[in-house]
Amino acid sequence: MELQGKKVLVFGSGKSGIGASDLLAKVGAFPVIYDGNAETDKDAVVHKTDGTYPVTVYAGELPKEVQDSLDLVVLSPGVPTDLPLVKSFYEQGLPVWGEVELAYRVGDGEVLAITGTNGKTTTTALLGKIMQDARESVFVVGNIGTPYTSKALEMKPNSVTVAEISSFQLETIDQFHPKVSAILNITPDHLNRHHTMAEYIRVKELITKNQTSEDTCVLNYEDPILRAFGENLQIRVLFFSSERKLKQGLYLEDETIWYADESQKLAICKTQDLNIVGKHNYENVMAAAGMALSYGVPLEKIQEAVKAFQAVEHRIEFVTEKSGVVYYNDSKGTNPDAAIKGIQAMSRPTLLIGGGYDKGSDYTE
Repeated sequence: MELQGKKVLVFGSGKSGIGASDLLAKVGAFPVIYDGNAETDKDAVVHKTDGTYPVTVYAGELPKEVQDSLDLVVLSPGVPTDLPLVKSFYEQGLPVWGEVELAYRVGDGEVLAITGTNGKTTTTALLGKIMQDARESVFVVGNIGTPYTSKALEMKPNSVTVAEISSFQLETIDQFHPKVSAILNITPDHLNRHHTMAEYIRVKELITKNQTSEDTCVLNYEDPILRAFGENLQIRVLFFSSERKLKQGLYLEDETIWYADESQKLAICKTQDLNIVGKHNYENVMAAAGMALSYGVPLEKIQEAVKAFQAVEHRIEFVTEKSGVVYYNDSKGTNPDAAIKGIQAMSRPTLLIGGGYDKGSDYTE
């Protein structure tokens, strides 16, 4: 779709929504911002934009005449697609994109995209470092904290975008096409949004929707959902495993991460050389290395990057040691499986200090 001159509703006035609105204005579209909260401070929303274009903000109720005049809707990730208003956009025949789809349409170069229930940010950050060490123009964006839309216009034909993609963002992709994708694992999460595990799985697997036989998807062999998914994909599949030796793929054996195919067996690194701990982090290293290898990055570049990589903030992040007690910040472990993985990474008696809210997960054994 040619965006110049189009009237586009940006649904959501947070960081993602403002980024989408700014990008739309820069490519010649006419954005309108909407927030479902009637108490939204409209002036404050306007002040959050880059200030280079006029924008109208609606809150609470969207006037019918505004809806009827739209050419496109861009949803922020936090907006459920089953809201009555969103359903009415579809019924009206309006294209409904997310910020990821918008940024992909505007941006250039190739994309390496990571999703999964746990480990996305660490894997994205590590792959970002590998690519930044190996290529000239690299962007690390998405759910990791930098809106994809904020970098899209800087991307060139030789750019590589490493993107952390959440299930919320995958709901609204259309043409989004990663050259290499990865699904790290799938365990119950966000069921308050997706309602059923089957729907959550379906949305996660959408990351491969537009991939072709020339593209690759990296999958966790020890996740039965992903193993079955990979066996039926019509694209290249590269598995990784922390539990068994694979004839083709990446695996953990004798405290070493290996890559093997029909003709060779290569050592990526020893786990003792890494600055991140826990089997789940070794899986993250395997996923990032597998994506980089699939994209043609030289082995030595991958080896140097994984050994230099430091833990991401809030993910088993060392804080301090006092009176013989070591403190780690794992506050990004926001679902049961992530919390369990964090505890399993510890090598001494551990006390968990937790909090948060129920996300619709099943807490029975």
